[in-house]
Amino acid sequence: MSFTSDEVNFLVYRYLQESGFQHSAYTFGIESHISQSNINGALVPPAALLSIIQKGLQYTEAEVSIGDDGTERRVDALSLIDAVMPDVIATRQQQEQKIKSETTENNNRDEETKHPYSSGNQEGNTEPMDTGIEIPANKATVLRGHESEVFICAWNPATDLLASGSGDSTARIWNMDNANSATSQNQLVLRHCIQKGGTEVPSNKDVTSLDWNCDGSLLATGSYDGYARIWNTDGRLVSTLGQHKGPIFALKWNKRGNFILSAGVDKTTIIWDASSGQCTQQFAFHSAPALDVDWQSNTSFASCSTDQCIHVCKLGVDKPIKSFQGHTNEVNAIKWDPQGKLLASCSDDMTLKIWSMNQDSCVHDLQAHSKEIYTIKWSPTGPGTVNPNMNLILASASFDSTVRLWDVERGNCIHKLTKHTEPVYSVAFSPDGMLLASGSFDKCVHIWSTQSGQLVHSYKGTGGIFEVCWNSRGDKVGASASDGSVFVLDLRKN
Repeated sequence: MSFTSDEVNFLVYRYLQESGFQHSAYTFGIESHISQSNINGALVPPAALLSIIQKGLQYTEAEVSIGDDGTERRVDALSLIDAVMPDVIATRQQQEQKIKSETTENNNRDEETKHPYSSGNQEGNTEPMDTGIEIPANKATVLRGHESEVFICAWNPATDLLASGSGDSTARIWNMDNANSATSQNQLVLRHCIQKGGTEVPSNKDVTSLDWNCDGSLLATGSYDGYARIWNTDGRLVSTLGQHKGPIFALKWNKRGNFILSAGVDKTTIIWDASSGQCTQQFAFHSAPALDVDWQSNTSFASCSTDQCIHVCKLGVDKPIKSFQGHTNEVNAIKWDPQGKLLASCSDDMTLKIWSMNQDSCVHDLQAHSKEIYTIKWSPTGPGTVNPNMNLILASASFDSTVRLWDVERGNCIHKLTKHTEPVYSVAFSPDGMLLASGSFDKCVHIWSTQSGQLVHSYKGTGGIFEVCWNSRGDKVGASASDGSVFVLDLRKN
């Protein structure tokens, strides 16, 4: 048995990506020269590092649990840290040998109740769904085709087309108009290629951001190859936008559909003319990679960065029209409220902050999560929305495995949603604001009532969930996962 440092580095790189540490993965990839290795990432299954570590842990447990005479004895599970400490292993083996004679008789007498897989000791192995809440398999359509983790998905605003972006260097458009559409025929494959030696070859870079324009006629994608691309609904490449020097972390269409906004590792944000594919203006105000962007209007936007700063910029103005400082760690996501008056930001400093253009300091500093906050979403409710008689709510998703719903006007937490058991990467409100979908690395999509905070529906997939999204009618939820699967939950009653 042998392995190289390149192989170890690649598995660590993939683990960082799959765990959502996109920026750490990028830095590690550069320093360890991942792009120069000859490893075909498409052939490496998701969670490969965790799988090989788990096998090593099982082997170490076997060393402890199997005696010199070949008999097997039940032992307490080892933690990963225990398994790499020789003293712990030696002590554990001595303890097990000492109590062997005592446990043999008890195990024979009480074998049924003491066996770890007996009906009397299943607590913690599986977490049963609430009665009537679990979404049945016939209401879930699993879409197979991607060859690597699927970081992002988004519904077309006009039709039941679901777009997805993956680490296999493709985006895909799935036609979900037909209820029985889990076949390969219903997908368009959007291959992200680059020019090399006069020919087009796959970029082998992750597609990590995508967004439909307002009428659903065009899809924009952002890739780690540094290019943004515009596609039509037939899967044809319309234009390639090249100006960033390195991976693109986020991109968004404005409401009018004439500009695309992107954020990159090169510390810049760019407004692109969607019709010509040309860079209209590049903004270089951050001192570190720009992580997220969000339009305030058709010509002004906010950006955030690992430099802990937030800038509000406007087309045609050569400096920020407003800057916000207050976070003490990288700012992961920013979102304007439906009226473009309040800006929410979330950070690795475990805080959620609300900002206004009318003041320099934050309006609210919301400190309740116990780990990093990965993303935030505003509800489509309140003044200026199609649901004006409902209160405006902000949702935050954290690595502490919880989702929180906030009354921003009062600055307090309305509901703490606690059914997830792993980091939560995505939240999305239904179009009427009555429901919230959340997706976690526990492989579960939960759907909650925003009014009561109660769990309404739940579905467990086959991989950690990176993204959840609602279709425009609010009767289907799409989700993308770390094992390469995409699935659609049909919430219609019939």
